[in-house]
Amino acid sequence: MSEVKVNKISPRTACGTVTLGDSGDTFTIPSGATITNAGTATGFGATGAVSWNTTKITADPGPAVTGTGYFCDTTGGAFAVTLPLSPSAGDVVGVSDYANTFDSNNLTLGRNSEKIEGDAADFVVNIEGAALTLVYVDGTKGWIVTDSGNSSDGFEFKFITATGGTPCTGAICGDYKSHTFTGPGTFTVNNIAKCAANNALAYMVVAGGGSGGARNPGNANGGGGGGGFREGFNNPVTPYTASPLAAACSAITAEATPYPIAVGGGGTGISQTASNLQGNDGNLSTFSTITSAGGGGGGGGGNDAPLTSGRPGGSGGAAGGGLGSGVTGGTGNTPPVSPAQGFDGGIGGCHPGGNGGAAGGGGATEAGLNQASATTSGRGGAGATTSISNSPVGYSGGAGGSGGGALTNGAASPCGSGAVGGSTPSGSDAAINRGGGGGGGGTAGGTAGTSGAGGSGVVIIRYKFQ
Repeated sequence: MSEVKVNKISPRTACGTVTLGDSGDTFTIPSGATITNAGTATGFGATGAVSWNTTKITADPGPAVTGTGYFCDTTGGAFAVTLPLSPSAGDVVGVSDYANTFDSNNLTLGRNSEKIEGDAADFVVNIEGAALTLVYVDGTKGWIVTDSGNSSDGFEFKFITATGGTPCTGAICGDYKSHTFTGPGTFTVNNIAKCAANNALAYMVVAGGGSGGARNPGNANGGGGGGGFREGFNNPVTPYTASPLAAACSAITAEATPYPIAVGGGGTGISQTASNLQGNDGNLSTFSTITSAGGGGGGGGGNDAPLTSGRPGGSGGAAGGGLGSGVTGGTGNTPPVSPAQGFDGGIGGCHPGGNGGAAGGGGATEAGLNQASATTSGRGGAGATTSISNSPVGYSGGAGGSGGGALTNGAASPCGSGAVGGSTPSGSDAAINRGGGGGGGGTAGGTAGTSGAGGSGVVIIRYKFQ
């Protein structure tokens, strides 16, 4: 066999043609050799060309070699083909369903830190007989399917892919991912699932709780109402132990779109003054078509209504204690939704010989309790407990009415996050991102304090992702 070694073959004239061999001749490229397309040359070794490796694979080639196509046999089980790391524009990889089993045993294309079709997620090829060629374009779109010009011809999402908030990570997720928003943001569904049942988005939307009422230290003040609580889910698509309120609400069907998220802050506490003062309402939280109203502020102590009344809201604020007739609490589930997002605040007490105890703010599953006795303020209404974040947590509880001196303060809500009523000059603040009401301002010591602040809200979204 003759051998010629040269560095370059050029035509005799500028822009001429060089012919290699004659018609019918065969040119062999040795194993391991690379043919490079420099610049914008066309017709030979062009960008996007792929050479198929005719030896089938049954496991990840780890990672794939650019310029190579793989016949993938998933008869023995699903596996992944990891795309090249740090690819350059024009790199190309192909995959083909060797045994027509991609529908039963899917092939996953591992993105290896790059995007695929503009999405930062692996892709599942689940169509029988699919053959795909992917070309790396740039950091914006990453790998793009070019064999058909449309990735949906052989390339489907089996589950939702989404971004936003704080997603759960690792083993805690299982097959279901939750995204938690403790402040405003955007939940973006990048892709929906081919199977409509897998497009269910379970949700919990909790608004900010109301703050407690406050007057001068001689009066018992009502506790703030819990922020509105709304939850929806679908079993068995998004299974977890939900609150009783979720049973009547279906999950939202995902669309490939951004969903703006609003998370309401809790009502701020107020200083005790010589005048009756109602606490501040919490702020609303929203996701998609779901809006939860902020909890109502608690009423101030005394006998000059309406400022002794609790304010309306997702759950109503409690009435303060006063002389004469008892005063009603604020109305819950305002504005009304079904099922109710919260309950009424309790009724303030009266005591013929002096000031009565205050009531507790309403919670997600129970009205705030009226004064327990002439000298004991009522506790906050119970909140709702859900495991949408993979562990049981209580939200949207009402706060207790204040005590101090001869008065006993009202307890915090059970199954929730409402604060205890104040027994010192200041009421207790509710925990952040739980939507509880703030405690009524205390009556102790004749020293002015502040009412407790309501807890900020939270939005959590859950879906099946694998």
